[in-house]
Formats: sequence, C-alpha cells, structure tokens
Amino acid sequence: MRIEDSGIVMPLRPDVTTVGRGKGVDVRLDDPSVSRLHAEIVRRGPYVYVVDMGLSRNGTRVNGRPIARRVLEDGDVVSFGTARCRMGGIPREEVDPDVELRRAVAPELTRREVDVLTSLCRPALSDEAFVAPATARDIAGELVVTEAAVKQHLLRLYQKFRIPEGANRRTRLANEVIAMGLVRPLPPVHVPQGRPPMDGRVSGVRGSGESRRTGAGHGHAGGPGRAASTAGRRAS
Repeated sequence: MRIEDSGIVMPLRPDVTTVGRGKGVDVRLDDPSVSRLHAEIVRRGPYVYVVDMGLSRNGTRVNGRPIARRVLEDGDVVSFGTARCRMGGIPREEVDPDVELRRAVAPELTRREVDVLTSLCRPALSDEAFVAPATARDIAGELVVTEAAVKQHLLRLYQKFRIPEGANRRTRLANEVIAMGLVRPLPPVHVPQGRPPMDGRVSGVRGSGESRRTGAGHGHAGGPGRAASTAGRRAS
C-alpha cells in the first residue's frame, strides 16, 4: 500500500492491517480527517478487503465511493478521510468487488423505511467527495413528516441492520446500506423540451417484498428480494 502524500510503501500484514491516526495502528496516517482507528485491511487467501470501522465522520472511500467494506483490486485508491493510498501487488481474481462480502439477505423493510433510507443516502450518492448523509431534520423536510418520526424509523433501522450505538451512527448505517447495494444512483431521465421535469428521486432502494417509485410516478409490486427503484433526476 503506497501512501500518496509521502510516497511511502507500507507492506500489509499476513492477516489484518490496522489503519488510523493513533499510535498503536500498523499504518499511521498523520491527517486530522483520519480517526485513531479508522479502518482495517484484511487478507483472506488471495483476497484483500477494507473494512471501515465507523469511528470517523469522514468515512472510507474506494475510488471515490463511500464503503463499509469492499474487496480491493490492484490499483484501487482507498481514501481514509482525505488521506489517499493506492493498493498494489494484489493478484487478479474473478470477483466482483461490489457484491463480495455483502450480507446474503437484506432485512425486511417497510415502505416508509425505504423512503427514509433513500433520503438518508442521497447526499452520499452525489458526485461530491466526503459528503455526510442527510440529517434527521433534512429527511423530515423531504418526506414531510416530523423529525421525531424520522428518529423512530432510524432507531428501528439501526436494529435491523445491526448498527451498534456510538458516534456517527447515521454514517455507519448509510455506509452499510450502500455497501449492500440497497441504494444506488439512477441515470437521469430525459425530459422533452417544453415539459416541466417530474419531481423524481435520484436513488432507488431495493426493498424486501415491495417496490416503489418516489415523485410523480407510479410504482409496481414486486416479490421478496426484487428491486424497488425510483425514476428521476440525479441530484447534483
């Protein structure tokens, strides 16, 4: 692993390599955006994957996308906060890094929980770097519900996704949902000239046993495990 600011190359340990700003980690990054114990890089046979510890408000990204855990490939750029490192020497394997290490079964979600997750993750799916997930107030404003109701939904979602108590719980939930592929940006919808754009949403959530489309569209029912998507404009 090459630290881009200094050019220093750090070898990975045979099992787990800890990364952070603290004195006891294996790879120490002297950057205020990095937490004391920020992430772990794990080796399992020929595979190498990174796990965000959920202790930093800035999170971990691979090639610019926020992650909770992800299999790494040779040449990937891993950002711990704003500190960038490039991975090298990883053998090539036929593995999709987007699906590797996801949980086999997503929890059952109600329609309102799907709405909350979509709104929560919308900022993290934008093209801007290091964007925090939406606050409970932001979600309440978008869904036109009370902030107290949103907080109750978030508490249930923390339990369903097994997000432990602690700092940056919303960020850890958003990272887990994105890493599982439950929320993703959709391509923009072409709007003919002269017609006002629909109030669509930018991301879809794959719910269990239900499908939806936010905005001025019509949804359709789906079976368990089928994707529920929204058609709309991608947020800027």
